[in-house]
Amino acid sequence: MTPLLDIHGLSIRTGEKSLVTDLSFSLSPGERLGLIGESGSGKSLTALAAIGLLPDALKASGSVRLDGRQVIGARDRDLVPLRGTAAAVVFQEPLTALDPLMKIGRQVGEAVKRRATRDRGATDKASITRKVRALLDQVALPDPDRIINAWPHEISGGQRQRAAIAMALACKPKLLIADEPTTALDVTTQAEILALLARLVSERDMALLFISHDLPVVAGAVDRLVVMQHGHIVETGLVGDVFNQPNHPYTQSLVAAARAFDDALEIAE
Repeated sequence: MTPLLDIHGLSIRTGEKSLVTDLSFSLSPGERLGLIGESGSGKSLTALAAIGLLPDALKASGSVRLDGRQVIGARDRDLVPLRGTAAAVVFQEPLTALDPLMKIGRQVGEAVKRRATRDRGATDKASITRKVRALLDQVALPDPDRIINAWPHEISGGQRQRAAIAMALACKPKLLIADEPTTALDVTTQAEILALLARLVSERDMALLFISHDLPVVAGAVDRLVVMQHGHIVETGLVGDVFNQPNHPYTQSLVAAARAFDDALEIAE
């Protein structure tokens, strides 16, 4: 099977400083892959490189093929058709990802309209509104009339993240990139968002690249792990293998910390 995302020898630099070094992994259609590591390990930079959104100050080399198209070295205008169609991103903090000066319904509607235009589908107001309501229902947002007419600051963090997921789904991507999508949320809401992502990825048969520093969170959402430290891959493998028999000292420390946290919770209860 041809990989949907194929990264080979990716390196990212700023000036003389190396941020990501010789990174290689692939993601097949429908596969769920977790990219984990501490802050500054290069996870989010890798995700931005995958869709050609690295800042101008950063220089990437190597190969990144997304849905068969080379991203490294491509012109931005040639990558625009891939964004949304091949891959869509849900970012860490929805309050900054969403436009604060645009109501939720309009923001989701803009994504719906762009995809409908690509598909040569109906783009009249009534059709767009129906699709927006359907998406809000898919992400389990209550009281859609209120959400559609709300500004981002008028709804909760969990509701904003659901709205951001709805915008990503509106693009009908083959690959959903979730970059720390639960970090800014409370524990209960985190669990709800994780369950939502798992259901939607399964229902739509999308591939998932889930980025996080939290090993237990990632483990419940993916099948395979790529562990990063200081811009390097230090370990890869199936979730069960990595959890039960971590090979690299850094991965061992992550697993030990996760188990210690679980033990502390059990004692507290």
